[in-house]
Amino acid sequence: MHPFTELIRNDMKPALGVTEPGAIAFAVSTAASYLTGGIREVTLRMNSGMYKNAFTCGIPNSSHYGNLYAAALGAVAGKPELGLESLRDVTEEDNRKAEDLVAQKRVHAEMSEISSRIHIEATVQTESGTATVKIRDSHTNILWVEVNGEVVFGQKENHCAEDSGAPEETEGEEVPLIHRHTLREMLEYAETVPAEEIAFIRDAFAMNMELFRKGLDSDRTPYLHYLLEANGDALFSENELATASLLCNGAIESRVIGLDAPAMSITGSGAHGIIATMPLYGVAKIRGLSETELCRATALSYLICMYIKEYSGRLSAFCGCAIAAGSGMACGLVFMNGGGASEMDKCLRNMASSITGMICDGGNHGCAMKGIAACDAAFRSADLAMVGISIEDIHGINGKTPEETMRNMGRIASPGMVGTEKTIVEIMSEK
Repeated sequence: MHPFTELIRNDMKPALGVTEPGAIAFAVSTAASYLTGGIREVTLRMNSGMYKNAFTCGIPNSSHYGNLYAAALGAVAGKPELGLESLRDVTEEDNRKAEDLVAQKRVHAEMSEISSRIHIEATVQTESGTATVKIRDSHTNILWVEVNGEVVFGQKENHCAEDSGAPEETEGEEVPLIHRHTLREMLEYAETVPAEEIAFIRDAFAMNMELFRKGLDSDRTPYLHYLLEANGDALFSENELATASLLCNGAIESRVIGLDAPAMSITGSGAHGIIATMPLYGVAKIRGLSETELCRATALSYLICMYIKEYSGRLSAFCGCAIAAGSGMACGLVFMNGGGASEMDKCLRNMASSITGMICDGGNHGCAMKGIAACDAAFRSADLAMVGISIEDIHGINGKTPEETMRNMGRIASPGMVGTEKTIVEIMSEK
């Protein structure tokens, strides 16, 4: 198996609802699983990106939203063995129990740091004792579990160093796998990898379409229904951009309001996974492309998204859905249009010069608007690149190589927008 295949396979994961509430519920439910008796108190400490993204985000199987209810439901009903789908089986009785915990002010959430680096520390206190779970760097990566003062999983010795506020990248740090390769190598992989080796990517289209169809049946998805009307009330029309925007942003909207169907996430985000796949799916259906051609384009889309995200951090002040996944999708469109590395370089420069810097202010209905902008920018960037038009590399944040351009896009987020992140969270906290 090619290392790129393994990288994609390991990163693709189903996520029910927005990933951040899912991660909160997973952390809390894991802590609660080590205890017995009634819940007395739940306390969360999270980095700014985690705190912000779940702030007003819908929760599957619930009419509630946000950090407190994600934690409360994780405590009373979460199933940690389901990972990011830990709230899959929540009932109305569970919702009532969660409401009581929040109303009695027994659930607390605070921000631990301004950082794009994922951090969750969830502590649950019951009649039988106290358990704490520490998660770092990815949404389900548990560093350690402590129960009644005893570490029962992982190692806690270095946790002070982790929280010291030291820079996230240090000299001599191992270079991520994706950064050891070039855009041309990613393209060569997409063109030559055996079809059966990437056939698993088809699961993403099926899962994301099921989420989209949930939104079709909901009266809580105004953007989806507007985009459907704009596409002539057809799921697939001759208008590729309108179809792509409908499928992509209808699924995103369904996700952020908490409809009970998972998205296939990439880089820890369901919205990234949706933007990286659904526009390409729509174009492939309209053109009658084979599943293999679609999977090849999507593999390339995923890899470019991963490349940018390794620089920007998983949860930063900019909208990685639009910028990282949108750039991946744009290059996937160039691939479908018969373009090569030169056209993709131009496409990336067009994307970098247009929507880089779009802020992330949490998982909410605004994600659909950002997704609409991403689709518009991606289709336009790809079309311009195919006729040789792009912003020259001497301008702005564009690099002399596509790798430099992608790195610069990521740097705008981290460390570039740390101050922006602080301001965003301050504004949200004042509500």
